Amino acid sequence: MDTTTPTPPSHIAAVADQVALGRARILAEIRKVIVGQDEVIDQVLMALFTGGHCLITGVPGLAKTLLIKTVAQILDLSFKRIQFTPDLMPADITGTEVLDEAGGHRSLRFVKGPIFAQILLADEINRTPPKTQAALLEAMQEYHVTASGRTFALDQPFFVLATQNPIELEGTYPLPEAQLDRFMFNIVMTYLAEDEEVRVVTQTTGATTPTLSRVMSGTDILEIQSLVREVVVAEEVARYAVRLVDASRPGRQSDLQFVREWVKWGAGLRASQSLILAGKARALIHGRYHVSVADIQALARPVLRHRIIPNFYAESERITPDNLIERLLEAVPLPRSGM
Repeated sequence: MDTTTPTPPSHIAAVADQVALGRARILAEIRKVIVGQDEVIDQVLMALFTGGHCLITGVPGLAKTLLIKTVAQILDLSFKRIQFTPDLMPADITGTEVLDEAGGHRSLRFVKGPIFAQILLADEINRTPPKTQAALLEAMQEYHVTASGRTFALDQPFFVLATQNPIELEGTYPLPEAQLDRFMFNIVMTYLAEDEEVRVVTQTTGATTPTLSRVMSGTDILEIQSLVREVVVAEEVARYAVRLVDASRPGRQSDLQFVREWVKWGAGLRASQSLILAGKARALIHGRYHVSVADIQALARPVLRHRIIPNFYAESERITPDNLIERLLEAVPLPRSGM
């Protein structure tokens, strides 16, 4: 089998190094404020560079909100935060019409809500009712808001990062599987290592406040989003990604025993698309112009963990989606070319 990498368009090869340099500059700025979490930062950037959205899960105090605000600062993008609560209504995020009496004439004027931002932090999205969740998720999918019969386009790039607190589940409204599928990644933030936590404690209790510099504009990001789609993916790598996703579905060709026993629903087509598209972004930010099997494997967890639904038996044995993904990576054969 031919193991050579397909020849990329010349301009893609030329910009790969520039994008990698841009990532290094972004990481340098973020590290002034955020300690550790480099993998999380990379995944956030990959979603941004592909036009996707992120769901970030983690216990309180892991700097989820601070990370998102810092990304907005250094990317020169407008940023707004919505604290989701049980009484939040769709109009509270999309906007509403108010009576305007300017000039002696009464008329209705649409006042835009906080969703009209380029980076939107949807804090604790599972605390608000499904109707309000659906309003946000519709905007994520369509990139516009419809109110009073009129359509208002959202500024590009439009990037949603939604957070969930996995501890307090009382009084929450878990996102349905079909809505979870709208998020490219489900990123899990975990506790820091001891040395990293010592650095955080030292920095945050000191008198010095870091100064952040702008690194990229919205125009730069839109250009990268268009270039990402031109990154080369070999057929064998694409087939490996599809087989990995297909293996998560009970009753399919692979018919793995642990999938048949523990999986209620496997990942859908959007998972395969997300693996390939995110793989292209990962290649580009590392200065490469082709997707490798290693890219697909590195992205399997954030892409699949919210798309594989364990059944009752798995839950009773404390088998998590991450456990299932680990076994999928071990079970699905690699391409013979070893790409």
